Amino acid sequence: MAMESRDAARLIAAIAEQGDQAAFAELFDHYAPRIKTFLMRRGAGEDLAEDLAQEAMLSVWRKANSFDGERATASAWIFTIARNLGIDQFRREQRAAATDHRELLDMEDPARPDDLVIDHDMDTRVRKALAQLPLDQRRVVQLSFFEGKAHGEISATLDIPLGTVKSRLRLAFGRLRALLDGLS
Repeated sequence: MAMESRDAARLIAAIAEQGDQAAFAELFDHYAPRIKTFLMRRGAGEDLAEDLAQEAMLSVWRKANSFDGERATASAWIFTIARNLGIDQFRREQRAAATDHRELLDMEDPARPDDLVIDHDMDTRVRKALAQLPLDQRRVVQLSFFEGKAHGEISATLDIPLGTVKSRLRLAFGRLRALLDGLS
């Protein structure tokens, strides 16, 4: 049964003025299936279209007092609400898809087993080489490279002159280079 636009406008007014649940039920029974069909024609799946139709009708209930019969017919107003909800949903899905793609692009390639073995072997060799350094050189290397301290901070921490820090690092690198020759 077709609903006249003035009947729909009257029902919306009853909802706005008295919170008339019977008027809302009548509007819902008439428009919800039509909104669902409208959204499905625009590409929404059946379940999504049904959810959006219910959400649109809920918006009609909440926004009934903002309906202006001078600006639009009741039917146009209701379908505009539904169309906007459909557009919002589409945009959310597009943002989610874009985020998923960005996450895939940002992912690092998984390590290959042979790379893990090589890395472990290299790590072991570097640790052994560091252990062969004199304690004063090893301490300067640890503070500089493992703790990220600047040369001035190392000087203050160990209470030694800045020149001594630089000399110990230079000596440590020379010794490490010799111990790790051929490591790549």
